[in-house]
Amino acid sequence: MLSVKDCSISHASRSLIHKMSFTVGAGEVLTLMGPSGAGKSTFLNWMIGALPEEFSVTGALWLNGQQRDTLPTERRNIGILFQDALLFAHLNVGQNLAMALPAAIKGREQRKHCVEQALANAQLPDYYRRDPATLSGGERARVSVLRALLAQPEALLLDEPFSRLDQSLREQFRQFVWQQVEQQAIPVVLVTHDPQDIPPGGKIIQLNASQG
Repeated sequence: MLSVKDCSISHASRSLIHKMSFTVGAGEVLTLMGPSGAGKSTFLNWMIGALPEEFSVTGALWLNGQQRDTLPTERRNIGILFQDALLFAHLNVGQNLAMALPAAIKGREQRKHCVEQALANAQLPDYYRRDPATLSGGERARVSVLRALLAQPEALLLDEPFSRLDQSLREQFRQFVWQQVEQQAIPVVLVTHDPQDIPPGGKIIQLNASQG
């Protein structure tokens, strides 16, 4: 369970977010919508602990019964997926994914098995040794989702993850993401401008231009 309680964010006396509160359950998706400058990406940065010090923040972030906004980024165990599939060019696909695996998964063979299983589940069964430069946009997007989920986050943030794909790929990729989220049973916060990105039955919070 992911909960935000009375979060307010301002910058140089300008209010971006005002007393936002919500709860997202396991496998649920909450969508934040609003115009550019309404504070959507700023809010996600606060959630992962990457908000610059010049911003003023009040409120609390709770995840699975523990307050996380007081912890450093690496201890919050919250994954994030951006618009661009940021894969390391000097590593093959399998190596990119293996970097995300928790340290608790021991041994080279066991770690490789976990990666190969994830690729097979994503209909990319023979991609372990592929060069990221040879992947299509849709393939890169799927690999980026797998990398975020292989880290076993307790919650996932999606910052316009579908926007760089053409229309035919977007629908396929949306279905892939929602399937993965359902399987992992983790709460998700999605930022988007496109109403078609919102999964069926998903909750929505509309941020106003007046807030930012």
